[in-house]
Amino acid sequence: MPTAHIDTFARDHLPPVEQQPDFLFTLPELQFPEQLNCATELLDRHVREGHGDRACVRGPREQWTYRDLWERANRIAHVLVQDMGLVPGNRVLLHAPNTPMMVACWFGIVKAGGIVVATMPLLRAKELKPILEIGQISHALCDASLVEEVQGAAQAVPGLREIRCFNAAGSETLEAAMQAYAPLFDNVDTAADDTCLIGFTSGTTGIPKATMHFHRDVMAICACWPRSVLRATADDVFIGSPPLGFTFGLGGLVLFPMSIGASTVLLEKAGPPQLLDGIRDFGATVVFTAPTSYRTLAARGEELRATRLRKCVSAGEALPASTRTLWREATGIELIDGIGATEMLHIFISADEQSARAGATGKVVPGYEACVVDDDGRPLPPGTVGKLAVRGPTGCRYLNDARQQAYVKNGWNLTGDAYLMDEDGYFIYQSRTDDMIISAGYNIAAPEVEEGLMLHPAVLECAVIGVPDAERGQIVKAFVVLRPGHTEDAAMVKTLQDFVKKTIAPYKYPRAIEFFEKLPRTQSGKLQRFRLRES
Repeated sequence: MPTAHIDTFARDHLPPVEQQPDFLFTLPELQFPEQLNCATELLDRHVREGHGDRACVRGPREQWTYRDLWERANRIAHVLVQDMGLVPGNRVLLHAPNTPMMVACWFGIVKAGGIVVATMPLLRAKELKPILEIGQISHALCDASLVEEVQGAAQAVPGLREIRCFNAAGSETLEAAMQAYAPLFDNVDTAADDTCLIGFTSGTTGIPKATMHFHRDVMAICACWPRSVLRATADDVFIGSPPLGFTFGLGGLVLFPMSIGASTVLLEKAGPPQLLDGIRDFGATVVFTAPTSYRTLAARGEELRATRLRKCVSAGEALPASTRTLWREATGIELIDGIGATEMLHIFISADEQSARAGATGKVVPGYEACVVDDDGRPLPPGTVGKLAVRGPTGCRYLNDARQQAYVKNGWNLTGDAYLMDEDGYFIYQSRTDDMIISAGYNIAAPEVEEGLMLHPAVLECAVIGVPDAERGQIVKAFVVLRPGHTEDAAMVKTLQDFVKKTIAPYKYPRAIEFFEKLPRTQSGKLQRFRLRES
């Protein structure tokens, strides 16, 4: 389709067509026009249709209607174009906790034809640097509390030339610049297949992969799982824990509620205590979080039964059958489980409350197809463990990355998950097929933690794996060989843990550390991770 992007970097670095998955548009609601800007459909439409006064985005300190958000997004788009020199197709880093202003920035970027690269607020300068480099990011909108990390990364990446801060006072802030412009903006008439967001995900090597998603992809995920499984209404109030830098959080807390004219509650900190308070204080009815949070919150079941909560979505890690039972007994609510992937943008296998089965993720979501295949890509019979393969209206498009050929085979997306499908079409999760550690819904690449540990002068060598944990699914465990002169004791464990928290995102730190005299290796020097798992 004719692109509206002046900066064609994203389109120029799409995988070759033969390496992309097959895309399916089987549902009537997936027939998109050639020109499509998802901000027009998700935000402007509500104002245009007379629903601008409906509640839209709520936070502890503010509550905005759809018109409020629309006006702020329009002003931000003007600042990006007039003050910061953005042209359609430029990539914009969006680094912030979950706040209404982050959502306004997201829509301002999309309105202006830019490409959003939203990142988790816990990421440090060291982790932001490769994101800036891979995405060739030229602009950044950043929460003032996190600006030092962005500036630190920018020192090593000269291509990032414009940084504006928000959620702060002062004449140099984004809010101050917004006041110079009228709250009207003509959205760029982007093509349906123009990229509007790049989601970064870490592979097992720790080198981040950039997944490119089009305007039509954003609208496609709103048309599939939310309509067929979630079935929320405009009167629902959404809330949850995942950062908007996760596509799970972006969909569940912004795209899905706004696609139906509902409202969302954004919490900068959303651990179980804050989530419980938010559900109660804001009258939330739909919650998105990971099994870890549900296990903790179940202890407050009596309080939750007194709230308006009616739908609970679990994703980000496998849902244990015991957690499903615990939550139902505590609250009277059946969990909606689902599996998605950054490469696929959101959930593609799930089950609603009525058809949920303990131990099973669910069935394939209408609009998608899924099967279990062997190493050669041949479909396996029910009851056989193999690799999960999926295709639909969304799919993997890595930005200029050779790993595209491993993720897409014969037109199917291979998610890296081992599953079996039963006779009734329910998919039952077995494990990851790679070395990714999934802890409390976070994806953690072992080599990245190893690199963080190796920066400490006491560490001679180390290896990191994921080990089972009843509360978090998995935890990060490190096996460390110390340099001579250092003591293998509890004080050293804490020293190394604190060091890693300051070097990379704190949630990646090793919760368990075991000291070895030497690591198990083959004669050729390759690390034998399987022996570590057996220890």
